[in-house]
Parts: sequence; C-alpha cells; structure tokens
Amino acid sequence: MASKTLFFFALLSFSAVSLWPALADNEQDPGLVMNFYKDACPQAEDIIKEQVKLLYKRHKNTAFSWLRNIFHDCAVQSCDASLLLDSTRRTLSEKETDRSFGLRNFRYLDTIKEAVERECPGVVSCADILVLSARDGIVSLGGPHIPLKTGRRDGRKSRADVVEQYLPDHNESISVVLDRFSAIGVETPGLVALLGAHSVGRTHCVKLVHRLYPEVDPALNPDHVEHMLYKCPDPIPDPKAVQYVRNDRGTPMKLDNNYYRNILDNKGLLIVDHQLATDKRTKPYVKKMAKSQDYFFKHFAKAITILSENNPLTGTKGEIRKQCNVANKLH
Repeated sequence: MASKTLFFFALLSFSAVSLWPALADNEQDPGLVMNFYKDACPQAEDIIKEQVKLLYKRHKNTAFSWLRNIFHDCAVQSCDASLLLDSTRRTLSEKETDRSFGLRNFRYLDTIKEAVERECPGVVSCADILVLSARDGIVSLGGPHIPLKTGRRDGRKSRADVVEQYLPDHNESISVVLDRFSAIGVETPGLVALLGAHSVGRTHCVKLVHRLYPEVDPALNPDHVEHMLYKCPDPIPDPKAVQYVRNDRGTPMKLDNNYYRNILDNKGLLIVDHQLATDKRTKPYVKKMAKSQDYFFKHFAKAITILSENNPLTGTKGEIRKQCNVANKLH
C-alpha cells in the first residue's frame, strides 16, 4: 500500500512539473500592467518604496541616481536593466561608457534587490526595481507620484555599443535631442519636462569647463559665472576629483520648476540647458513650466511613463536576474 501511495504522489509531482511549462507557453503575455506582482509577490512595491525611503534618509544623493538611471536604461533600446550589468571579458558595461559619466550608487539598487529577494526569491526583475526606485525617488525629491506599470523582465546583454546612438550628449544640438526622444514617443513638451530633472543633482566640471575656458561663454549670466569659476578653477579638471556645480543653487535637493526660471535667466550649466531656453520649438514650453509647477509635473509624469514603457521585455523574454549586475548564465 505504501509503495502504491508513493507511486501516486510521484505521478502527481511528475504531472505538475510537465504541465507547468505547457501552461506557461499557452498563457497570453499580459505585457506591462499595474500591480503585476499582486499575486506572486504582493509586498514587492511596498518593500521597494520602504527601501527607497530608508536609503534616501541615509544617502540623499541616491534619489538623483535613481532618477538618472531610468533615462540611461530605458532610453537605450529597451527598459530592461541592461545598464546595471557589469563588464565581462568580452563585453563593456554601459556604466563605463562616456555617456554614463557620473552615474553611481548602483550598490543601493543591489540593497533593494536583496530586500525583495528575501520576501520573494526569483520573482521581481531588476528592470522593475530600477523603474520603481526612480518613481519613488521622484517622490522623495518633492516630485509627483507617477503610477507606473510593472512586468518587465531583465535583458541578458549590455548595450554599450549602441548607447551613443540613443542617448544624446549634453553638447549636441537641441534638434538631435528632440529627435532622439521623439523616436521613443516623447514629444517636445515631454522632452522639455524631462530635462527639468536638471533641477536636482550636480554637474561635474568636466562637462562644463568648455563654457568657461579659454573664454567664458558670453551666453552665461555674468552673476553665475563667478560661482562656476570658483567651483571649477581648472581648465582641465580631474574626472575623479570632487569638482562639480549644483544644477540649481536655490533648491538643489528639490525637483521643481525653478530650473526653468534659471535657464531663462541664462544660468543653465550645460549647452542643452541654454538651447532649451532659446530655441523657438522649446522656449514656449520652458516659459509655461517656469510659471506653473503643475504644468511641469503633468508633462514630466507623462514623459516618465512613456520612457518606462519603452520596448520592455515581457512574458518569457529575458530573465529574472538573481543579481542585478550579472546575467544569470554568468552567475
């Protein structure tokens, strides 16, 4: 009797294992949806939110990093956390490209991933953690809460070889910047709002000394030049040195529309900031956002949503990484 019982349970187990892949294959891919983890890991979003709050309390600059991550990951072909992958012997990490200069605090995303893994091992993707940490980081900075869908899966390869085709450089023309973001569905007011992220954080002197040396860019506000020269005294700054200028001296830790007032007053640090305030295609929106924070937040939220939904891997595509910096096959 015992042997028959064991055989019966073994048969059930075998049936369950063999049927599961077939059921998964026949399931329709829901794509991105609100609260994707409500059944598999109902606490996921709360864990991420709590971790963001704790880490922001200890390390204020983490929120800048999380906000920047969503630009650098999602704008490059797919919102799949390829940004987080470390270099291998054969592949360069996106984190090590020139476009990613200044990106940091990736270890805190690992902290969030570890907290989620303790609750639900192998369920929540690094791509969703990257997006949701940006969403909650925006709130920490005083920005709007943006409802974002989940259900992304993680890519298996770095996209370092194509980063420059998708992410515009701060010295490129406003036409190039508009074209790059238009290609993923972010139109002019959305692009103007996204650049409002320059309201927070800082810019390393490496990225702005060309506006100070050998001659000061006449487009800069003279009152602001003195501060920039004080912060960036070297024509050829050391990239590893802590030499930077706050993007917004008035409210440096707050995501707000003060950025637009600054650039209309010729206090933008980067060439793209200056062009945004002077180009006839973007200046009308800059003026509107300078007057109304609600208008800024409305378009910022819409643009972040579009960015977060750019060509994600869903269903059975990609994987759920065990560690965010390494693809599973290399883990």
